[in-house]
Amino acid sequence: MSLDVPNLRDYDAKLREEASEPTLEVPHSEPTKKTQIIAIYGKGGIGKSFTLANLSHMMAEQGKRVLLIGCDPKSDTTSLLFGGKACPTIIETSTQKKLAGEEVKIGDVCFKRGGVFAMELGGPEVGRGCGGRGIIHGFELLEKLGFHDWDFDYVLLDFLGDVVCGGFGLPIARDMAQKVIVVGSNDLQSLYVANNVCSAVQYFRKLGGNVGVAGMVINKDDGTGQAQAFANAVNIPVLASIPADDDLRRKSASYEIVGTNRTQWGALFAELAENVAGAPPTHPDPLTQDGLLALFDGKDTGEGFVLEPATDADMRGKNAKPRKSLEVIYDEA
Repeated sequence: MSLDVPNLRDYDAKLREEASEPTLEVPHSEPTKKTQIIAIYGKGGIGKSFTLANLSHMMAEQGKRVLLIGCDPKSDTTSLLFGGKACPTIIETSTQKKLAGEEVKIGDVCFKRGGVFAMELGGPEVGRGCGGRGIIHGFELLEKLGFHDWDFDYVLLDFLGDVVCGGFGLPIARDMAQKVIVVGSNDLQSLYVANNVCSAVQYFRKLGGNVGVAGMVINKDDGTGQAQAFANAVNIPVLASIPADDDLRRKSASYEIVGTNRTQWGALFAELAENVAGAPPTHPDPLTQDGLLALFDGKDTGEGFVLEPATDADMRGKNAKPRKSLEVIYDEA
């Protein structure tokens, strides 16, 4: 019986080739394809769903054909758009239809409000499956429903940015979107996630990908400036700054749409819609961990803290005892 021994030299060469700087450049002109597919990423709870529900509503109000697809297992994107009403998810509906021997139809999973077409991919029950795999399965079903033949000006994808598995990186890894937008705030955790997304874009660019980062939306902006500093550091524009306003908080909590010219926030979301439409995909420069921490006051990030190595005796506690040496000691001749 022969063993298949991997060629480690070829494997090492492949890794070095992946790590080399690519010659492929991200296009810096406005997308020419009729449908702009835009993936929005951000930390859970940072306001992606709030931003997207209102952005999509404003785009539709401006006469654009918009499809909003929630790709977060929480299914909170369409809930906000539909006034708190949760719509059937594609994965859940597909499972039910399959058990009944029926096929999924558009009307089973896609619904409308204010000119926006919206649907949720959904995800597995807690502890019973992989959310990333659910995303992949959901897009496979969309393709069967005719996704590539649909006529929209914009397709907006809402992705959870905390999860870095391949399923949630699908639009970047497979060039499904032309550009990515990150949503962040003036806090370290949301900017950590935004930086990870920029790193993912750069990784897949090295493998030949074309997806770029169009910019950042600063949500719950309290004016302290860390998110703006981050955008400047990684070389991406700020598309909009949504203030930390109590009126916005209350309306979001009660599932009210503010992305309309009938509210005082209409002009803000109208400007965001224009910036999103025209922003080209750019090449970000992700920060190192130290570079990210440098955006904040040192006293808030543990500056100057020195790591104290643990010892074997520390780990063994009351069971600690001298360990026999494996050193071979020869008697003197």
